[in-house]
Formats: sequence, structure tokens, C-alpha cells
Amino acid sequence: MPERADAARNRAKILAAAEELFAARGAAEVTMEDIARAAGVGRGTLYRRYPDRASIAVALLDEHERRLQEELLRGEPPLGPGAPPADRLAAFYAAMVELLTRHAHLVLGAEVGHSRFTTGAYGFWRTHVRALAEAAGAADPEVLADVLLAPLAPELFLHQTSRGVSPERITEALRELARRSL
Repeated sequence: MPERADAARNRAKILAAAEELFAARGAAEVTMEDIARAAGVGRGTLYRRYPDRASIAVALLDEHERRLQEELLRGEPPLGPGAPPADRLAAFYAAMVELLTRHAHLVLGAEVGHSRFTTGAYGFWRTHVRALAEAAGAADPEVLADVLLAPLAPELFLHQTSRGVSPERITEALRELARRSL
């Protein structure tokens, strides 16, 4: 059944308000009440669609992550198929650092603690990295996949950038990790 027009308008207002608040204050500092107030909707309207801040952050990230997933599946090498595994991993790292640079506040809101491992996006990234490790002949791709994704934790990215480490330096360090790991 198609979404009602008023429900679509409310969804758009909620997501716009949440993205603005998350960017300004950080997802951890924004309450559901703040989002409802900024969106001009009732708390019941907000909670019917989104049970918590993480679900709102996931909805906001969804479009950005879908584009990257499409590039991994069908894009040009080295991000897409056709390049050696280490080059693909390096390109994936660069794309993820770019995503974190633009949307770390959303990633942090969607992927806090153990919830990081239950998101659909993490499952996709993990499957991709595991396949690259297998293609490279890694001894234990199942374990290595999580290890290679660990440097992309939003808390680590924000910690490094808050200490003055540029996204370019992070990307270069991750490229080196990709070359040495695969």
C-alpha cells in the first residue's frame, strides 16, 4: 500500500529535523522530544514510525549507503568488480572515509556499540570485505572481515579527526592496511 501523503510529509519533516539536529549537536545529545518539536509533529507520530534515535539515523544513512553498495556491486574498478582484492579494499576504505567525513554524526547515531553489528549495512560491508579476503587467499576470512572493518568505527574516526588527523591521512593509513592485509 502506498504511503499516505500526510505520512510522507511527516516522514520528510522528521528526517530533515533529525539530520539538522544530529549535525548540529551530535546524535547522542538529541532526544526524541527534540526531534518531534523541531519537526512540528507529535511524539506519537514520531514513535509510530521511529522507535528510537538509532532508527532515525539508519533511515537517514540508508540512501547514502545504498549508493555506495551499488558502486561496490556494479561500479568501475577499483571500487567495483575487476580490480585485485587489495585495491578494492583500499577503494572501499576511501569511500567509507568519505562517507564518515560527511555523515559521521549519522553513522554514530545508527551504529552505537553492539548495534553496529546488527545493521543491514554492516552485514553488507562485512560480506564484501570477507569476499575480498577470500579472493586474496587469506587464512581466515571470516575473522579477518571484522578486523578489517574495525578501523571504520565512527567513534574511532571522530576521535582521530578531533585530534587533528585529516581524513586524507586516515585514508592513506587504511590503504596501507589494505595492501599489507590482502
